[in-house]
Amino acid sequence: MERSVCAASTAKRKITEPEIRTRPHRRSTGTFTYLLRIIMCAAVIRAAVPCQATDLQRINAADLKPAGHGWVILDARPVSRWEKGHIPGALSFSWETYTRTDADGVSYRIMPTKILADTLGTMGITRQTPVAVYGDADSSWGGEGWVCWIFSLLGHQGPIGLVDGGVQSWRQLDYPMKTGKFAFPETKNSERQTRYVPEFQPGLIITAHAIWKKEKSGGQRQLVDTRSTREWIFGHLPGAVHISWEDFFSGRLNSPLDRDALIHLLEKNGIDPARPVVYYCTGGIRSGYAWTVHALSGLSPAINFEGGTEEWNRKIH
Repeated sequence: MERSVCAASTAKRKITEPEIRTRPHRRSTGTFTYLLRIIMCAAVIRAAVPCQATDLQRINAADLKPAGHGWVILDARPVSRWEKGHIPGALSFSWETYTRTDADGVSYRIMPTKILADTLGTMGITRQTPVAVYGDADSSWGGEGWVCWIFSLLGHQGPIGLVDGGVQSWRQLDYPMKTGKFAFPETKNSERQTRYVPEFQPGLIITAHAIWKKEKSGGQRQLVDTRSTREWIFGHLPGAVHISWEDFFSGRLNSPLDRDALIHLLEKNGIDPARPVVYYCTGGIRSGYAWTVHALSGLSPAINFEGGTEEWNRKIH
């Protein structure tokens, strides 16, 4: 199940290597030098490509029957929704539970990597575990996409499945729901206890300072603000384009856009799908959903500016 983290994204991109002109060499050292230069060029290009999720995929609700069918199921909706009714066996993993205000006063920051890793280990999840994530693209504010991004950020090697249509598709199949009282996973004496060893992927996240520095130097990033129109009007990052996160799903079941629909959406708003995109919102939740839809499409690499306007307003303004 183990794969290179960059393998999926690199395979989907057409990389044109710089033209290398060489004269015929009579000695074998010429051939060696030629090959060495090709390898070096390929390494430089590969290093410049941000990593995407290794095995991020759409799955159907029916794939979770019976009893998860090999997937560990995570419910990304608010805890109150999980308590009122969730897919049997699903564990609550809401952004409301696993974010905090950091030392700089920036809200909605993800928990430290060690805490996340310890929690996942308590849930019986390792880096190779198949994980299925669902929400409703409504009350969860796209939290299911944020969870998929979190696992990608941690370098998850097992499949990450986003349930197409979320909990709505489960109900449509008339499958049973379960109620219960939420309790934060205990890190001791857990029957599920195992060890999650993260491998942080810095290419999937960016800081306000890095965005500001690029802008200051005259560089251009494709920035997409996924907040509401009202939030956008009251202030946004310089050079950003507004596309509400709600435009990234459609239909009665709130299904993520497919590749063609996403390309149309981006191009309609002046975004080049062939170039990297940075998505942001207030604190990385809604933009995490947009990132996941983008990653599922197999387009050029995308980044989630997790700090969002919370970090920008505190550290740049």
